[in-house]
Amino acid sequence: MDYPQTLDYLFSRLPMYSRIGAAAYKANLTNTIRLCKFLDDPQNCFKSIHITGTNGKGSVSHMLASILQTAGYTTGLYTSPHLKDFRERIKVNGTMIQEDFVIDFTSKIKPLIEEIEPSFFEITVAMAFDYFAKQKVDIAVIEVGLGGRLDSTNIIHPELSIITNIGWDHMNMLGDSLEKIAWEKAGIIKEGIPVVIGEMLPETLPVFKQASKDKNAPLSLASQKRQAINWNWEKHELFVEVAEEHKSDHRIFHLDLTGIYQTRNLLTVLEACSQLHSLGWKLDDNIIHQGLKQVKKLTGLHGRWESIHSSPQVILDVAHNMDGIRQLVNQVEVTDYRELHIIIGMVKDKEVEKMLALLPKEAHYYFTKAHIPRAIPENELVMKAFPLHLQGESWPDVNSALEAALQKADPEDLILICGSVFLVGEVE
Repeated sequence: MDYPQTLDYLFSRLPMYSRIGAAAYKANLTNTIRLCKFLDDPQNCFKSIHITGTNGKGSVSHMLASILQTAGYTTGLYTSPHLKDFRERIKVNGTMIQEDFVIDFTSKIKPLIEEIEPSFFEITVAMAFDYFAKQKVDIAVIEVGLGGRLDSTNIIHPELSIITNIGWDHMNMLGDSLEKIAWEKAGIIKEGIPVVIGEMLPETLPVFKQASKDKNAPLSLASQKRQAINWNWEKHELFVEVAEEHKSDHRIFHLDLTGIYQTRNLLTVLEACSQLHSLGWKLDDNIIHQGLKQVKKLTGLHGRWESIHSSPQVILDVAHNMDGIRQLVNQVEVTDYRELHIIIGMVKDKEVEKMLALLPKEAHYYFTKAHIPRAIPENELVMKAFPLHLQGESWPDVNSALEAALQKADPEDLILICGSVFLVGEVE
């Protein structure tokens, strides 16, 4: 098989969550363990950081990878899903996995695929671990796909575990309360391994305290160690002033990720760096500052309040659940524009009506869909939005919706594309 044929095999042969949803989720680690055993357990050949959370885990993963790269460490980065190219999921020092490796890996493991019928995600996790081992990375930043306890990535023994936050998402698989969701995500906490909690809630903190106690894992609460006391935008950077516990001097950080929700992720990253430093990783203040200023450049992160056009400004954001949309609306409220245009598409297994209810009524709406089976048809989305007084027309794809918005918008307007990772990924 050549590379396109290999991708076609992986995408069509294996159950894929982005395509079919919960039916692709394997609620055990059996296949991943079997795959990695076939590969001589590559996950044991490199050090790692394990990151889960409802929102922010992608940004935190990329920030930490950028900092570790800046420090001179050969750094693996595994994230999901991809926006444009499958190889975005697996990177070393910001460079995507080679096509030849994807071809050879798939060919080598194909007999086992036919035998045990793993999911797409299980195969990509095994591929990432095998690649990182063969690339001899110093450390790999591993983002959980879904949940934590039963996620395919949860066979690593990391240097540090991180839980960014807990919110309402994937309740059909993770549970119908914040406590249950937190318990699933706390499943990445390992015996004796430090864990950083980014944001905490009264409902979830006892879960994390109990899990860390049961595993003798030192628990660190990022939001108690530092506070973001001020922020502003300047020249496509976010400047954040941070006050640290027991220190009188404040520090200013420059981020090339400009969404104000990154202030929360920054606090998580800073505490993670502090913990890693205490474990012997050489991450001084200058390295942290330099790494945070070039996250997009070094790691290729996209889709987080990302501007792709000016006059009018067009923003991409992968917000796709309640907390993500809420943060996005907060961002819009502090952004200058004349009129607001929102291009939105969603998938069926989200709290669609609740998410729509959070959106501003005065915007011009363009309802559309990503080209995956899980996507809500654009006309159905219109019907769900109508009782909530969100007015707009439907479009068959995101690019025709964007073309219409660009024709309608004045130069001082803001066009926002959101609601689904897969929708953002289809923007040309």
